[in-house]
Amino acid sequence: MKIRFATQSEIDNWNDLIIANPDGGNMAQSIELAEIKSLYGWRIKFIITDICAMTVHERYIPALGKIWYIPKGPGISKIKELNNIIGQLSEFAKKNGVFLIKIEPELIKNEKKLLALSKIGNPSKPIQANSSTVLIDTTKTSNKLMAGLPQKARYAINRARRDGVIIKQVESTDENFKIMLSLMGETMADKPALMREASYYKKFWKLYSDSGNGALFFAYQDDKPTAGAFVVVFGEKATYKDGGSVKQKTGYGTSHLLQWHIMEWLKKKKINTYDLCGVPPISDINNKNHPHYGIGLFKTSFNKTVTEYVGLYDIAINPLSYKLWKKIGEFIVYHYYAKILKKLFY
Repeated sequence: MKIRFATQSEIDNWNDLIIANPDGGNMAQSIELAEIKSLYGWRIKFIITDICAMTVHERYIPALGKIWYIPKGPGISKIKELNNIIGQLSEFAKKNGVFLIKIEPELIKNEKKLLALSKIGNPSKPIQANSSTVLIDTTKTSNKLMAGLPQKARYAINRARRDGVIIKQVESTDENFKIMLSLMGETMADKPALMREASYYKKFWKLYSDSGNGALFFAYQDDKPTAGAFVVVFGEKATYKDGGSVKQKTGYGTSHLLQWHIMEWLKKKKINTYDLCGVPPISDINNKNHPHYGIGLFKTSFNKTVTEYVGLYDIAINPLSYKLWKKIGEFIVYHYYAKILKKLFY
């Protein structure tokens, strides 16, 4: 198998190459996210193999070497494809001064896959929010989709309609971004450390909107925005990337109606799957003490089935450097970013 860095002409058409991957492509592998991450300390490497293209986010760690993080990738659909890639990818990384590769393929979790992955690397804490998530099949007709929703969601949607809640897709302007950030700030008021700086979100929303791969929606009651959602469309899949709502609820079912409107919008765009992007794992979905219990309660009101992926795995390219990273380096770096820089590392 051949493995190499992409040419400029390939990078110019990068999203098309990613969408052509066996997994159908993932927004976390997109050129837009690569551009954003390049503004926040990451160097981007575009790699081509016989099986898939992959976007690699690179950071240098003093005294240890480079980390290669492949968000939601490599874009394979079978363990066999991963096995065919991983050996040469590891050799290629070693030649480029890498001590650790972090992979995150979107493979649905089962014991067979976990066993195979245990022979490749070590499980690590997930980075992307949707290692466990709720998926909506948007290929169904609106009537079948509505009929398939749990009763709670159907009631909430109809109640919000009766109460006069209006949903609109709005332009991606600075004014609307400020409104969205305010809504997110209210939602995350008790978890401010989990929010990135405003400039990050604005750049993210602007890039995806300008490329035609992102859209912003607001729910209004009495002409006031009370909930918002930013959705990314990539290939045949959409992702509920960011959301927020006023803390003092003014209408029951507002967020449900907002999501229903998005689902109908996605159907018109011929999108097959809508990823609500993150709930607690199946083992904790009913655990009221889990920090994301409320999020899970809302998202599973649209679909009770939780989809779990295999998650994140570390592949040690330089075993000694990796041992030092896990023993002390990782803690120091994460602490520096969180406490000193007030930023997220990934």
